[in-house]
Amino acid sequence: MKFPEFDYLRVDSLSDALAAYEAADGEGIYLAGGHSVMPSLALRLQAPAVLIDIAHIEELKGVSIQDDWLRIGALTRHVEIAEHPLIRQHAPILAQAAPYVAHPAIRNRGTIGGNLALSDPASEFPAVIRALRARLEIVGPTGVRYVEADDYFIDLYTTVIEPGEILRSILVPPQQENSVYAFDELVRRRGDYAMVGLAIQGIYEQKKVNDISIVFCSVGNIPMRAVTVEKHLVGSGLDEEHISSALGLLGEDIDPADDPHLPADVRLHMARVLLGRLLRRIKNLSDMTVEVAA
Repeated sequence: MKFPEFDYLRVDSLSDALAAYEAADGEGIYLAGGHSVMPSLALRLQAPAVLIDIAHIEELKGVSIQDDWLRIGALTRHVEIAEHPLIRQHAPILAQAAPYVAHPAIRNRGTIGGNLALSDPASEFPAVIRALRARLEIVGPTGVRYVEADDYFIDLYTTVIEPGEILRSILVPPQQENSVYAFDELVRRRGDYAMVGLAIQGIYEQKKVNDISIVFCSVGNIPMRAVTVEKHLVGSGLDEEHISSALGLLGEDIDPADDPHLPADVRLHMARVLLGRLLRRIKNLSDMTVEVAA
């Protein structure tokens, strides 16, 4: 299909972007990497009066450490997420998840800000950001606000970002000692959306779980955090008895819907398989690290 008619405006600052949106009387759309906006225009799902290109705004770029937090600019491309040394050091689960996102051509252009603004429930980064307990910095006409990842995702393709607001950066809290992490997904073909994906970040020391975040993608309208399972695991070891009971509790946290390609009970079974696999991976890697250190 052909794009609808619209004006195009390139801006070089956040203030100019916000002013352009206001001048469009709410009929503008921000453009960064374009991998969500351009298909929606082609399908006539959106028909803006003006397309506001924010891809050249410097304050949306860069990866740095600020007050011990890792700051990731919203225009950071997927390929940079996979390769940037600060991300590999301070948020390695993000780097681990990045190669699972779509295909190289998309990773070379797509931005993490665009990914999180779209908030596709089958996408990997929203689940990882929630597992990291990150904070999102949002800029709008009234100023800057910070939203915790647990509060950011509202519903299918819906976040707390209001019309005209822009996601400026993602702030990841400092990693604590003995942090552990794992990401994996079950997928028909590499590059497809996951049938089930899982991000785990926690603290595992002296063979006990001191803290843990367990977040699934592709099992609900938002990245789903398994809070019942988390509470069950905190204070316990990752032995087979505790892992087995955790798998049994997972149905209290996620309730996948049926779809034409995958029944709900099969998706829940796959989620249990993935959870068991990653918990065992964390235990085995941690035990090996302890043995080497000894």
